[in-house]
Amino acid sequence: MEIILENAGKKFSTEWILRRVDLRLTTGNGYAFVGANGSGKSTLIKLIMGQLPVNEGLITYRRDAALIHVDDWHRYLVMAAPYLELIEEFTLLEFVAFQSRFKPFKGALSVEEFIDFAQLSHAAGKLIRHFSSGMKQRLKLAVAFQTDVPLVFLDEPTSNLDHNGIRWYQENVLRLMDTGQLVVVGSNQPEEYTFCKSLVKMADYKR
Repeated sequence: MEIILENAGKKFSTEWILRRVDLRLTTGNGYAFVGANGSGKSTLIKLIMGQLPVNEGLITYRRDAALIHVDDWHRYLVMAAPYLELIEEFTLLEFVAFQSRFKPFKGALSVEEFIDFAQLSHAAGKLIRHFSSGMKQRLKLAVAFQTDVPLVFLDEPTSNLDHNGIRWYQENVLRLMDTGQLVVVGSNQPEEYTFCKSLVKMADYKR
């Protein structure tokens, strides 16, 4: 898997958020988009995911040298972020069963095994709308860790997690590299991206 950004830029109204972004992201590597709040980390992630269009430049997706159409791109990725919406009318059991049909889990993980992995067995029959913010974030991360796709986006991944949740995140995010996935983290917290060998500084794209 390869993502190529060439002179990519994004503006809202007349304000440029990012300009002249030239990046090449490849499978098996971890990338951290770093910078202060409001520096454009989430915007760059959304551009790469195809959730936002670029105002200039080009983003190209390839797998085994073949081009991937932007309309098919969503099939290859998963994301966890505190602002990501969950289906709150579902119980945890219902949500996980739905998610596993939408995109399969690694190793044919069962619904029950997934819930155990997320350390949410005590809430299996609970409506997600009644989850705490930390439980919701743990669920989002568990989906990102266990979904069988080549690309994983993690934006502010430890938001709302307690000490045990942060340790759980740090243990499991390392395993993504072992599976050869391409991992992108948007963060200003070094403990969230220590495994990333490539740092992409948002300040470089403010010119």
